[in-house]
Amino acid sequence: MTKIFADSTCDLSQELIARYDVTIVPLHTILDQDDYLDGVTITPDEIYAWSDKHKTTPKTSALNIEEVITKIKPVLDAGDDIIFFTISASMSTTINVIKMAAEELDAADRVHVIDSANLSTGIGLQIIAAAEMLQEGKSAADVVAEIEAIKPKVRASFVVDTLIYLYRGGRCSGLAAMAGGVLKLHPKIVVENGAMRPDKKYRGRIGRAILNYVKDMEADILTARPEHIFITHSGCDQELIDEIKTYLESTNHFKEIHITRAGSVISSHCGPGTLGVLYIAG
Repeated sequence: MTKIFADSTCDLSQELIARYDVTIVPLHTILDQDDYLDGVTITPDEIYAWSDKHKTTPKTSALNIEEVITKIKPVLDAGDDIIFFTISASMSTTINVIKMAAEELDAADRVHVIDSANLSTGIGLQIIAAAEMLQEGKSAADVVAEIEAIKPKVRASFVVDTLIYLYRGGRCSGLAAMAGGVLKLHPKIVVENGAMRPDKKYRGRIGRAILNYVKDMEADILTARPEHIFITHSGCDQELIDEIKTYLESTNHFKEIHITRAGSVISSHCGPGTLGVLYIAG
């Protein structure tokens, strides 16, 4: 058998983790000298409170090799192979740690490590596709090859409410952060070729900005693969989330519309009020 593993930045819900039998290995969030496990010992709301109080952004760190070995060794010992999804290699050293752990266990040929070239449910979409292929009886090698073909088709983007978190984390200039506060600019951030880049900027209140962002993608959304689409957010008003879901339902295009909340690592970089719609292009 082949088991699917992923680091915690995939932001899948507990229901989807259970449905697709995914083993999650948490990354770390560091507040001062205290080390917390993403999704296990800290919540995004606790990070926001700490960040606002200290006027800084928490540090995040990759897995360590001991953690990975502890997780994968029992599976390998049981005779199973592993497909391990990671956050983009340009954003974290996690992928290198997993490869070193596999080599340490003399199992590099049995641990298939996939650089998702993405983050959040941009990874989650790939995990679900892989799990469904395994359920169809495809081999690990065939699944990996098909995921590599799918990766460029994953559409991952989001609109941020505040530029403060990106600014504190060194992800935009002070001038841009100031302009965002004064002019109420809400940039669309796109994940492309494994890295984030700014795209269109929306003005006005965040709810209207997010609705416009989603409707601007309508043509692409209507030609997307219909199996799954994600609404992933870092703490948005339920009314807004429901409005986005209702709009996507009205297209009569998707079999499943998943709503997930971003974990601690992703949230610590994008801040509260961020929302993205993620899918695989057709």
